[in-house]
Amino acid sequence: MVIISGKDISKSYGTDIIFEDVCFGVDEGDRIGIVGANGTGKSTLLSIIAGDIEPSSGELYIRSDRRIGYLRQQHQFEGDGTVIEEAEKSFRHFFAMEKRLEELQLAISDHESESFDGDLAEYTALMEEYERKGGYTYRSELGAMLSHMGFTEEDRRKKISMLSGGERTRLALSCLLLSKPDVLMMDEPTNHLDLRMLAWLESYLEGYRGTLLVVSHDRYFLDKICSRIFDLGSGTLEAYRGNYSEFLVKREERYEILRREYEKQQAEIARQEEIIRRFKQHGTEHLTKRARSREKRLAMMDIIEKPKTDGEKMKLSFEADFRSGGEVLEAEDLSKSFGGRLLFDNVKMLVRKGERVCIIGDNGIGKTTLLKILMGLEKPDDGYLRRGYNVEFGYYDQGQLLLDENETVLGEMKNTYRLYTDTDMRSLLGRFLFTGDDVFKQVRDLSGGEKAKLSLLKLMLSGANTLVLDEPTNHLDIESKEIVEDALKEFEGTLIIVSHDRYLLNIIPDRILELTKHGLDEYKGRFDYYLEKSGKAADAGDGDIHADPAGPSDELSQTQDLIRSSEAERQAKKQREAEDRRKARRAESIEERIHELEGSIAGIQEQMEDPQNASDPVWMSGNAALMAEYEEEITELYDEWIELQE
Repeated sequence: MVIISGKDISKSYGTDIIFEDVCFGVDEGDRIGIVGANGTGKSTLLSIIAGDIEPSSGELYIRSDRRIGYLRQQHQFEGDGTVIEEAEKSFRHFFAMEKRLEELQLAISDHESESFDGDLAEYTALMEEYERKGGYTYRSELGAMLSHMGFTEEDRRKKISMLSGGERTRLALSCLLLSKPDVLMMDEPTNHLDLRMLAWLESYLEGYRGTLLVVSHDRYFLDKICSRIFDLGSGTLEAYRGNYSEFLVKREERYEILRREYEKQQAEIARQEEIIRRFKQHGTEHLTKRARSREKRLAMMDIIEKPKTDGEKMKLSFEADFRSGGEVLEAEDLSKSFGGRLLFDNVKMLVRKGERVCIIGDNGIGKTTLLKILMGLEKPDDGYLRRGYNVEFGYYDQGQLLLDENETVLGEMKNTYRLYTDTDMRSLLGRFLFTGDDVFKQVRDLSGGEKAKLSLLKLMLSGANTLVLDEPTNHLDIESKEIVEDALKEFEGTLIIVSHDRYLLNIIPDRILELTKHGLDEYKGRFDYYLEKSGKAADAGDGDIHADPAGPSDELSQTQDLIRSSEAERQAKKQREAEDRRKARRAESIEERIHELEGSIAGIQEQMEDPQNASDPVWMSGNAALMAEYEEEITELYDEWIELQE
């Protein structure tokens, strides 16, 4: 059953068209992932469905009996209450019921009251409704939700104004999930979640019975949660069945089909134009009519547009100016506390040249702080740290705090790399999709993705042999993430990366280090290996492989049928190929005969120009008749040649 649909939905701002004539349908229970490059309108589409903004044109239908909940990227909370007070707003209906139950309980305590029977009936019905809707469990549910989203008992008393951006996101997500809407719309819900929170959210959503629409750049999340994908790009929307990995395959297959159809039609157009040219060149009335007929058919043909490939891509590569020594970093018994709260202690690690080390851990455990200590930007409370010979760090800061908000894009780059000319620098910025007047944008006005690309360009130019990256794929669309991952795979230096991007964690590291309060736990493998060895992998369930119910005789019969079918197809293919070869030989023979006849006609015409022949009416009459025979034969040959081309 369709609960949301859009017909010819368009959105533009002035002359800037975000998307145009987009059509889609959302069925009850759908689990849809919306993907596309930054700027293609994913968040805009959710905002239109949520009613935050109006489409420029088109028709939107939403079933009136379906309640929509929307997690926005920017979260505005009313007032400045505490975390627990904001979360409790999701259960305001229970507060009203509890207040009414108290009033009724007081009323029925007076058995002599005239309204006793009515009050008792209302009290009984309301108690049943309260229990049915979860009135006895909502407080424990609220506590569990906040706990899963990383809020301690102390955090729950915090004023909202004191929360970080990540904490606000997690609170907004908690409130949304507690409200249990019929349609759950989420814009980048996995931002600011650590691996433990991500695993819990995926488990929760797998059991969610409503309809789900989610914008996300988390490929692992999209694979696990979604069964349909909306692909927004080049101003259009294409829908696919399956999760993200299946979508990639189907999109490539679809593009190949469109490409072949386009190329086939272009070849047919070229063939028809060649036939028309030949007919006109020959000049007979019959063939001229055939040429005009084919021109009309060509003009009425529905032209297939050339399939659009992805637009320009960021061009990223990392190269070290010089090599480091064999041992890059050695740490012993590092510890760090803030405000009397221990982040970690007993941290030991040895990083060798060329290693690819990824550090994971819960939010707030101190991963970013550890990176800064390793680079010498902060001092540990205790412990020993040694940097190896010729080690040059290049640092990617997830908060982009190393960028000057008051500078332009071009100015930011020239302040760091003064030897480049404006032309050289603009050329480099163009590789990262800063073109035209984009280079004069203020850094403060850039999107999160644009700031990330600017930081990556600065890192690329640093020539560092040891890259220290703090969440390098945050704020990037999927295509840009893949470009970063490819560049990191090609880098010959040393990598130390903090990330919760599970795709990256499955392709980059030689080993994973999990930071806890009491040190680093080492896993010599990638993310799937970490899940297996740490015991944090989800249960496999019954698995996807089931025994084939067919018995051995059925299998033999199926195999024999398959062999017979394959043989029949092979024979049919042989016959088609033989027929194609016959047609090609015949067409070649016809073309040779036409060429021969046209040569004979040209020869007769040349002889007719001889005054001696021109004065001989018998010779002229006989050769004119011969030319007519040749022309008629050419026409018949062309008719046959055309049939062979069809």
